[in-house]
Amino acid sequence: MACSKVFHRSIVLLRNPNTLENYVGHRACSWWGAVQMGPPDVILGVTEAFKRDTNPKKINLGVGAYRDDSGKPFVLPSVLKAEKRIADKQLDKEYSPISGTAEFCKHSILLALGEDSAHVANGQNATVQGISGTGALRVGGAFLASFFPGPKDIYLPTPSWGNHNPIFRHSGLNVKAYRYYDPSTCGFDFKGALEDLSKISERSVVLLHACAHNPTGVDPRPEQWAEISALVKKRKLFPFFDMAYQGFASGDVAKDALAVRAFLKDGHQIALAQSFAKNMGLYGERAGAFSLICTDKEEAARTMSQIKILIRPMYSNPPIHGARLVTEILSDSNLRQEWLKDVKLMADRIISVRSTLQNNLKKLGSSRNWQHITDQIGMFCFTGMNQQQCERLTKDFSVYLTKDGRISMAGVTSKNVDYLAEAIHAVTK
Repeated sequence: MACSKVFHRSIVLLRNPNTLENYVGHRACSWWGAVQMGPPDVILGVTEAFKRDTNPKKINLGVGAYRDDSGKPFVLPSVLKAEKRIADKQLDKEYSPISGTAEFCKHSILLALGEDSAHVANGQNATVQGISGTGALRVGGAFLASFFPGPKDIYLPTPSWGNHNPIFRHSGLNVKAYRYYDPSTCGFDFKGALEDLSKISERSVVLLHACAHNPTGVDPRPEQWAEISALVKKRKLFPFFDMAYQGFASGDVAKDALAVRAFLKDGHQIALAQSFAKNMGLYGERAGAFSLICTDKEEAARTMSQIKILIRPMYSNPPIHGARLVTEILSDSNLRQEWLKDVKLMADRIISVRSTLQNNLKKLGSSRNWQHITDQIGMFCFTGMNQQQCERLTKDFSVYLTKDGRISMAGVTSKNVDYLAEAIHAVTK
């Protein structure tokens, strides 16, 4: 069909939109006719299926956001106070600088490295506000793709957060992998990780989860971090830390930043992505930060200039409200202490339901070793259940989770943990 006829028919279609022939003719010359339907998001699919289920005992263990013991979204009391203070100030809605406000950036990097950080005191950090952790990673990926002097390869742990791979591929990096999780123990494959890291080409980038590894909840012990740091230095690899859960993992912001601070103490230069989604509950505010720790102040200034040039055509400048909340909390000693109590409360609840779930499985007489439930930490738990068991858990008990056996511990409460243990026991015994 000639395009002139298609255009003529499209005009007729506007006059008579119910004419199927005209509709088909119009589509035949569509610019987007070859675009295929993409696969649905895995987590979104779990949530949609959960919503359709009419079982009153149904449990959603797919959601990656904190829920209180009633299964409801939780706004931190410290955040509510910060919101009121900001409202009372009647601030304007002008653009932020390309890099975000200087105060936000300062408090973000000090939270990560410690108030006594010599790197910050010496001006060795180039820190910009990112659009939460995802945006911070994307900015970091773009900088590495443009300026990293070694191979444009980034090595991710297996498995890693599902968004890591597309973020870095979209940034222009070659995504590769190293061993991390051991399915046989539901724990850290320390030997495998060291073997793979020792074979990576020198001057490559290696991504490390600072704490509460997503999706497994498996973290190296301090002494294992020390060995990893030594090997990374020996192999001349560049460490890129993703720290999305500082404080949320253990309830202690310093403990959760141990790996980042240890690597700096060992003499590494690092890249760091931070997020305030989990530890402040600012999921929709998209507040995060990206930092490079450089050799000196002059190098930090040069890298900062190039990061801002990358950001300008990407999204111009970051949103202001979430950054203001973070700044209000971290800059006021009393409000900061209240926030530290809030984040510990969230972490302690997750740790508590882990313990209860493990104990309940023991009481039910499970012959399996569920020690990994409490050995793992943070939002997620890799249960060790196979796909068939996961599918049965959903079909027979209305417990919704991903098919790899990952559950969000935030969806477990004191009200449903008994039922969850019974369901898991039933499909695994």
